[in-house]
Amino acid sequence: MLKKLKTIWWRIKSVVAIHYYGNPSKKMKVVGVTGTNGKTTTVTLLYKIATALGYKAGLISTVENIIAGEKRATAMTTPDSVVLTKLFAEMKAKGCDYVFMEVSSHALDQKRVAGINFVGGIFTNLTHDHLDYHKNFDNYFGAKKKFFKMLPSSAFALSNADDEYGLKMLDGIQAKKYTYGFKNKVDFNEKLDTKLLGDFNAYNALAIYAALVLLGQNKEKVREVMKNVTPPKGRLEHFMSDSGVLAIVDYAHTPDALQNVLQTIQEIKKGSGSPRPNGRGKIISVFGCGGDRDPLKRSIMGKIGVVNSDIAIFTSDNPRSENPDKIISEMKTNLSTEESAKVKTISNRHEAIREAVKLANSGDIILVAGKGHEDCQEIKGVKHHFDDMEEFERAFRA
Repeated sequence: MLKKLKTIWWRIKSVVAIHYYGNPSKKMKVVGVTGTNGKTTTVTLLYKIATALGYKAGLISTVENIIAGEKRATAMTTPDSVVLTKLFAEMKAKGCDYVFMEVSSHALDQKRVAGINFVGGIFTNLTHDHLDYHKNFDNYFGAKKKFFKMLPSSAFALSNADDEYGLKMLDGIQAKKYTYGFKNKVDFNEKLDTKLLGDFNAYNALAIYAALVLLGQNKEKVREVMKNVTPPKGRLEHFMSDSGVLAIVDYAHTPDALQNVLQTIQEIKKGSGSPRPNGRGKIISVFGCGGDRDPLKRSIMGKIGVVNSDIAIFTSDNPRSENPDKIISEMKTNLSTEESAKVKTISNRHEAIREAVKLANSGDIILVAGKGHEDCQEIKGVKHHFDDMEEFERAFRA
């Protein structure tokens, strides 16, 4: 009963906001992106490319909101319905032609995007995440599915056919269905020249290209612009230290994302452009798991980090109200004796990053994962300034 009352309240808020602001989303081309991983990269690059093509655009993402070039802070992936509609109104007032936005499973469950006029929707992938909120995977899938069910017949629904849930997302919807991928028969399978690293980013790039084509953009112009766009902050963000260590910061905070990033780093290490080619050099990973969030993924992420690293340092992410040592202990539960020997546990994230830098030699690669673009760490209800890239740079200077 309580959930039903909340749902009614959320829907009322959305409807009232849309009417109050004059339904601004209907006056622009709004494209939503949902999935576990890749949402931020996809919407950010869609925004950058549309801007480069000469359009005014709006961006609503985990990292930042942008209104025709003017950056705004963001508190969550998909804002509250009132805040969201107000953003749309400001974007319309600034003359935006397009809006590219992340659509989270929480937002879909809480009706934050109810009544918004989407001209297109993109599905990236579905992996283990947010089960603390959704309780089980079926509910998580169901929340994502709501997005595609709400798309009108005039809109396009673009889905990753290589993902286990890609075709299921398109089943029984009224929007025009399109697929992308590399392994199956699809509508879009293109070789694209970009600065993005990793197989997972190849999927993101393909989704971006396909969406822009479906929006009526010239294929060759899109291809040309895509050659030079860079990923958003905290997504495989990197620098080479004076000592020859490659330092990488990434937002990977789910098992699938961590696996993808570490596999990409393995490829970087083997490639001709690596700091120490032919596979020599260590991979040192520094990561944790968030407190008050899905505890089931902790042991999975711990295992992935250890298997794909030479040294894994387990540390705090955002422990929130939980004891960070307890979280780290749960990350270690599925490790063999041999795997445990590769693990260092340092709950203080600042000290963990410093230790990784101390352990690294020329040709090594350090990944600090989990927080990416975030500039604070939440401990016992208090947010403290903390930026992984700043900590990295400070550690190398020291």
